[in-house]
Amino acid sequence: MNKKKESKVVPNVRFKGFTDDWKQRKLLSCIQKIIDFRGRTPKKLGMDWSESGYLALSALNVKDGYIDFSQDVHYGDQALYDKWMSGNELHKGQVLFTTEAPMGNVAQVPYNKQYILSQRTIAFDVKEDIITENFLATLLKSPVVFNTLTSLSSGGTAKGVSQKSLAGVDVRIPVDLREQTLLATYFHNIDHLITLHQRKVESLIKFKKGMLQKMFPKEGCDIPEIRFKGCYDEYGNWVAFTDPWEQRKLGDEAEEILAGGDIDKEKAVDDGVYPIYANALTNDGIVGYYDDYYRVKAPAVTVTGRGEIGRARARMIDFTPVVRLLAVRSNHDCYFLENAINNHKVVVESTGVPQLTVPQLSSYDICFPKDIVEEKKIGTYFNQLDHLITLHQRKIDMLKKLKSACLSEMFI
Repeated sequence: MNKKKESKVVPNVRFKGFTDDWKQRKLLSCIQKIIDFRGRTPKKLGMDWSESGYLALSALNVKDGYIDFSQDVHYGDQALYDKWMSGNELHKGQVLFTTEAPMGNVAQVPYNKQYILSQRTIAFDVKEDIITENFLATLLKSPVVFNTLTSLSSGGTAKGVSQKSLAGVDVRIPVDLREQTLLATYFHNIDHLITLHQRKVESLIKFKKGMLQKMFPKEGCDIPEIRFKGCYDEYGNWVAFTDPWEQRKLGDEAEEILAGGDIDKEKAVDDGVYPIYANALTNDGIVGYYDDYYRVKAPAVTVTGRGEIGRARARMIDFTPVVRLLAVRSNHDCYFLENAINNHKVVVESTGVPQLTVPQLSSYDICFPKDIVEEKKIGTYFNQLDHLITLHQRKIDMLKKLKSACLSEMFI
């Protein structure tokens, strides 16, 4: 890739071998036909949806970059398909665009199968001598075009765009279809990498959930379904894990369970020594730092008392909990305790805004192995799983930032 020359109508970053100016066009001048069945329903055609048959593509399952086949959507039988789609059949690679609720999701028809184009979604038939379908899909995701569409959208909470709005959109595109193909392929490869890491994250989360259920005793049992045979302790002695687990109240096992108060805004800083944790799940719950003060000595476990309540997290740095975030200090392995609490069914008895309190958390019945060595073995296992999930999530975040930056630099 090379940098643009002054006075040229080209993007900041461009593939080598292309020097011609990009051409400004009206978006719809690149489109042969827009397939838009806005307002069409089976009822208006004197028919109804079916339990199976041809999948309906709508704003419910057309996501940004893919079709979500897990969504509970509609199907039509052969008669409905023929009456609905006759003369407007979709093909693989055709660009789909959601016009509202949400506005701006872009995907492409994934397979050479027959689909029904349903509510709040349109499809484009492109002029193949002007623009490729893959490039159009990438173009519609670029910041320049998306921001233009957003500014032209109408409506209150649910913003939407009409064909009239689309007619006012100007785009700049490469004249050379080979350059379009290179750009589309580049961003497709980034999307593919993101998808691979997302699938890995989903797979690991599902696997961890299953192992939590199997590596902790089920209700009424004192031995887990899956168990490590044993391990060597710090002195090199083999410790076999055969003893039954014991159920105890968390409050009896904890040295201290406390709830966070208000944050001291005068002492809080954006970057410091001791983190301040709240109930938020974003940014690891960090809302600031104190330079010379902490309330809880690590290691400890925090448990969300508001919002998505009952979520535990091991903390290995001295910290201060705020806004009713709960903190548990004990002699148990923190990573084990984190997962034991997360595996516990959350029961909230408070009225009004749901909240987990110190007495409620103290009443949790937790099963503990007899030997702390087994606790540490289990805690380490789940901590390693969490580490893998975090690594893949960081890769996703990095790729998304790369994609966003490239879309800004490689389009005009």
